[in-house]
Amino acid sequence: MKNDLSIATRVSQFGDLIKRTVITDSKGVSLELEGGLVQLCDRLVALREIGSKLYLIGNGGSAGIASHAATDFFNVGKLRASTLHESSMLTCMSNDFGYENAFALMLSQMVTKDDLVIAISSSGNSLNIRNGAAEARRCGAGVVTLSGFAPDNALRSLGDINIWLDSDDYGYVEVGHQFVLHNLSDRLNPVFLYNQ
Repeated sequence: MKNDLSIATRVSQFGDLIKRTVITDSKGVSLELEGGLVQLCDRLVALREIGSKLYLIGNGGSAGIASHAATDFFNVGKLRASTLHESSMLTCMSNDFGYENAFALMLSQMVTKDDLVIAISSSGNSLNIRNGAAEARRCGAGVVTLSGFAPDNALRSLGDINIWLDSDDYGYVEVGHQFVLHNLSDRLNPVFLYNQ
């Protein structure tokens, strides 16, 4: 029952959603869930080994997820991770060039071909996030997208690795994105890596 908000029902539905999470590559080819996460983790380890940067972008709740994930990737994963929503810079770029261009302009001056950008949008339709992901690709950086809602959302086709949650419930999608990113940062913990 969709409107059953009991915790037991929500936990069960969330578990089912995570199991149904779809990961695709840049050509839209589906990857097995665990295999896709391992591939992404390997990419993050390689990023750490060469000292390149990880940038995370999102709006609203997704910006909160990006901040939390950047902290985990920095602290636990020992990556050079940061977000791009520092208020003075973001409002300057938005005011001068339009909010839809803010992340793209910042990335155009910051990202290099060896960096990785994680773009988060529950709907996958946030223009500023899509433009940021497209600019990162234009600069030769790697791109990972996290989205939900419609399976053909615009963001989902912009990443080298695309993580899509099959739900139109903001709560599930946002918590799912946080869950996936937290799982990845946990895998980067040297204690975890050495106990494999």
